[in-house]
Amino acid sequence: MIYVLKRLGALAAVLIVSSFIVFSGMYLAPGSPEQFLVQGRTVSPEVLAAIRAQYGLDDPFLLRYWTWLTDVFQGDLGRSLLTQQDVTTLVASRLPTTLFLAGYAALLIIVLGVGLGVLAATRSGVFEKLVVFGSNLGFAVPTFFAALILMFLFGSNLGWFPVSGSGSGFTDRIWHLTLPAIALSFPGIAVVARITRTAVREEQGSEHVIMSIARGVPKQIVLWRHTIRNSMLPVSTVLGTQIAGLLASAFVIEYAFTLDGIGSLLVNSVQKKDFAVVQAIALIMVLAFGLINLIVDLLYAVIDPRVRLSKKVAA
Repeated sequence: MIYVLKRLGALAAVLIVSSFIVFSGMYLAPGSPEQFLVQGRTVSPEVLAAIRAQYGLDDPFLLRYWTWLTDVFQGDLGRSLLTQQDVTTLVASRLPTTLFLAGYAALLIIVLGVGLGVLAATRSGVFEKLVVFGSNLGFAVPTFFAALILMFLFGSNLGWFPVSGSGSGFTDRIWHLTLPAIALSFPGIAVVARITRTAVREEQGSEHVIMSIARGVPKQIVLWRHTIRNSMLPVSTVLGTQIAGLLASAFVIEYAFTLDGIGSLLVNSVQKKDFAVVQAIALIMVLAFGLINLIVDLLYAVIDPRVRLSKKVAA
């Protein structure tokens, strides 16, 4: 419990620091909100002053940050400069598509990445060479290019999957998001498969695995209880990094497949200098990254109790 509380405290500290960086980063960018609001028109100083007063742009920077932060803790993410909609409502309407896409891609990374890596490590020959070739291909092919290839082959050419829209309902959404999820997960599958293969191979040559086989322990038990479980520590780290980055890289796929997620909303908001929306989405991405890393840390303690014990000794 103490270990969990410490990790939660570290996550809270990261979120506070990140929120300050997110808030200040937009104000350091070229341009200003009032320039967007007047749309290049010439306005009187009185009108410009009224706009700045309405959005609190004349307040000291730290006061603006504190006001924004306290509103965020109360669930108020501000109002969009572009549409004048409540940002919380606007983001909430887009978030399910991105979360579904990222969750679908994460599942593919876990199942295919780990599965192919384990099979490649335990089966030499043609299959292993195919997995290695596929992982190299995954490293080399950009996500956007993979999306275009998938759209051409399985969408426009074969007609198996739609190439736009996110669908409605669970089954229809899976059908619509299959190609986007494959394109989004392709690099992650390649990385995880390569790391899993290497980790399992190294664990197969470890002393305790060799001794277990020498004592006559069944190979399946040695494989699952000793080899695969012990090799999951480095794999879980890579999994956490790849899955945490899905939200940040989803905007490319959402743009390619014209999906109504927060990624496409982020691109449009950055172009329009819609400060409140950009800050809200960036904060959500930081929160997601922190939560996934927290889950990975907790998985460490489950996979290898020595991690938890070492923390106690160090404390």
